[in-house]
Amino acid sequence: MTKRIVFLTGTRADFGKIKSLIKATQSSKNFEVHIFVTGMHLNSKYGKTIDEIYKSGFKNIYPFINHDHTDFMDRNLSKTIDGFSHFVAEIEPDLIVVHGDRVEALAGAIVGSLNNILVAHIEGGEKSGTIDDLIRHAVTKLSHIHLVANEEARNRLMQLGELEETIFIIGSPDIDIMLSDKLPKIDEVKIYYEIPFGDYGILMFHPVTTEVVHWERYTKEVVDAVLASRKNFIVIYPNNDLGSDIILKEYKRFNDCKNIKVFPSIRFEYFLVLLKNAQFIAGNSSVGIREAPYYGIPVVDIGSRQRSRAKHESINHVEYNKGMILSAITSIKKKSKGNLNMQNFGTGNSTDLFVNLLNTQKLWKVNKQKQFQDRF
Repeated sequence: MTKRIVFLTGTRADFGKIKSLIKATQSSKNFEVHIFVTGMHLNSKYGKTIDEIYKSGFKNIYPFINHDHTDFMDRNLSKTIDGFSHFVAEIEPDLIVVHGDRVEALAGAIVGSLNNILVAHIEGGEKSGTIDDLIRHAVTKLSHIHLVANEEARNRLMQLGELEETIFIIGSPDIDIMLSDKLPKIDEVKIYYEIPFGDYGILMFHPVTTEVVHWERYTKEVVDAVLASRKNFIVIYPNNDLGSDIILKEYKRFNDCKNIKVFPSIRFEYFLVLLKNAQFIAGNSSVGIREAPYYGIPVVDIGSRQRSRAKHESINHVEYNKGMILSAITSIKKKSKGNLNMQNFGTGNSTDLFVNLLNTQKLWKVNKQKQFQDRF
């Protein structure tokens, strides 16, 4: 019997993580796959990245606008719950797949759990130390199936009282794309995005909602350091959390800089190529903690957003301070060869592990009535 699966995506980042999973399941006769697209994807200010989903050739794409302002994440959550609830009632899926720690993932898990539908959560059990942690762990408690990146994440879910047989280690799905031999060439990417310079760094700086009262000052320190470095930069817009408008306002200072190119969004495969060929990446994106070390790219990690995540010698943690950021940028040495095993996020077979799991009865027999597992 064909199983009906809904993937929910709200950002360019989570779409990059689940893209290979969608492709594999949509090409299988065993599954009828739908994609609920919301969040940043529908916002032209952030590049209207739903266009990239359409260009990927996927079927059954359902767009839903869940916000008109970034200052009210709770309202965005409630709108997503409402829209997704109506969608789910119409198509009656067997499984809902969500990723990570965004309010859209939380909405998907809430709708699934309250409607007695299996929810699979990808990359739970991570730590970051910001509001993302609260959302991620809440999604875990509302999900029935846990597709984690590594043993460490699995152990955290055990701490949260999850049933051991519902936790499956599949690695991080974006590693599959990172290691693909079908990525475009760097010259092709530079032509497509009209990037005129050779060497460059990348800046990806996202708001930390719990620090929003300081965010104007923090962002100014970051922008001041980038300008003072006089290095070439590819700058990519932040996510749409509370505080993003402050960052975008500061980014206007880059407008007349010939050595800085600012983009609302970059196609995931193209971004990976830019990352692989960069001198370094700065900011507070999880890219600096996960993807960059795989490619051996030096990282200047700024502030608190990723401080509780994986550590590596290529990652230099600094505060929101112009002098510290500038010193870290100017002292960067050559990139290393990278280490595919250094953070245990998988070796590029997440898609196969995911599809194999879907083709077993074990997953579909997971009990929707969850029980907290005491472990003391």
